This record gives sequence, structure tokens and C-alpha cells, in this order.
Amino acid sequence: MKTALTIAGSDSSGGAGIQADIKTMTANGVFAMSAITALTAQNTTGVTDILEATPQFLGEELDAIFTDIFPDAVKIGMVSSSGLIAVIADKLRQYGAKHIVVDPVMVATSGAKLLRDDAIAVLEEQLLPLAAVLTPNIPEAEILSGMTIRNAADMEQAARTISERYGCAVLCKGGHQINDADDLLWRDGAGKWFRGRRINNPNTHGTGCTLSSAIASNLAKGYDLDASVERAKAYISGALAAMLDLGKGSGPMNHMFALRGEFVE
Repeated sequence: MKTALTIAGSDSSGGAGIQADIKTMTANGVFAMSAITALTAQNTTGVTDILEATPQFLGEELDAIFTDIFPDAVKIGMVSSSGLIAVIADKLRQYGAKHIVVDPVMVATSGAKLLRDDAIAVLEEQLLPLAAVLTPNIPEAEILSGMTIRNAADMEQAARTISERYGCAVLCKGGHQINDADDLLWRDGAGKWFRGRRINNPNTHGTGCTLSSAIASNLAKGYDLDASVERAKAYISGALAAMLDLGKGSGPMNHMFALRGEFVE
């Protein structure tokens, strides 16, 4: 069985972060492991508190994983401080990690910045160049490219700039009223659009975490990047189309919409 590691924060409500990643990886047929960067007290209406792991403890988590069950792919989500980012980059280099998917969680849905400027600098200098693919949303792509994105042409320019700057592929996610369900993959000097199915579901908590984890799962199984993105988008469409409705805010998707068997009933 192929394996995948998620390095991210915990979401106590189960819709995003580590919990969404593990569900997604399991639903996509790989064995999921986790290194937790932070505990969050959150639900569908927002985050009320965050307790960060220390860099030393995060390093111990990563040592425990890489020295025993080596992951076939790695997904990196919320990492909020420069010390944690530096440890992750060091350990990924030390162990020669492969198929690294970085979801650069820099901006909250509300528009609030989640990373201090010093942490952004470390992220850009140490972690992003290690990635096989980055999966920024529009606000994050604006930060990484240093430009404003208003339309599809701007998405292409920003993705190219980011790809050339960090030497990796970039999946610039639509949404934010720009090509709502369409994503752009820029790699090796060329772009490819992945058209998405527009699903009228307000419950989108954890979509970014889920998409990046599904891409990592497919890379772990040996699919190339184009196929991994295609399959991940199909999976997230199915999870949204299941129309799960939980919580008082923007609720989670049904990650296990395709689960069948005697133990489900």
C-alpha cells in the first residue's frame, strides 16, 4: 500500500487540516500519516484558539515517520511560524522526501493574513523550492507573485512568475469570483486549464486542504501531475456534490461520499 504524510494543523471540527487530509488520503486509497504543526480550537464558524507545536517536537514527529514508514508523498498545509517552516524544510532535505505538495496557507477565507512577514520569507526561501507543486488560491498567488489577479490572463501570468521563481509546478486555484471552479496548472513553461464543475454548495470548509491531499495521494500512487490534478478535482467535486450539511457556518464536505461496504450501514 502506498503511503502519504500530511504536515499541517489540526481542525477540531474535522472539516479541514489534518482531519480532512487523513480522510482524503484514506478515501483515495493510500495509508495516511500526520505530523501536527498546531492544535486549533475551531468549528464551521471560525477559529477561537491555536496552540503551536514547538519546532523540536515537530522535528521529532518527522523523524519518527521518515525513519519507519517512509512516505511516498508529502502534503504540507498550515505552518504559521518561521521556526516550524525551517524544521520542515531541514527534515525534507535530510530524508530526501519526494512528491511534495505545498498548500501555502497564507490568507484566511476572511482575507486575514495567517503568516507573519518573517515566516513568509522563510517559506519562500526554504520550503517552496522543495515542492513538486504549489496550490495557492488567488490571494496567496497574489502574495507569491507580487501582482494583482483580476482575470484568467492574470492567473496565467502569476502562475508563470511563481513557477519560475521557485522552480516548481503551480496549480493556481480559481474561485474568489475568478474562473470559479477552473484551476490553472503551470509547469515547464506552459499552462494547462482544468475545468471544474460548478456545484452550488455553500459548505466548502476544507476544500484547499482536501484538494492538495488528493493530489498528493495520486502522486503517491504513481500518477503523473496532470492525472493527479484531474483525479483530485473529480474527487472534490464528488465530495461537494454529496451536499453534506453540518454546523452553523460554512460546513465540511463529505470526504467519504464514495465509501461502500458492510461497515458503513
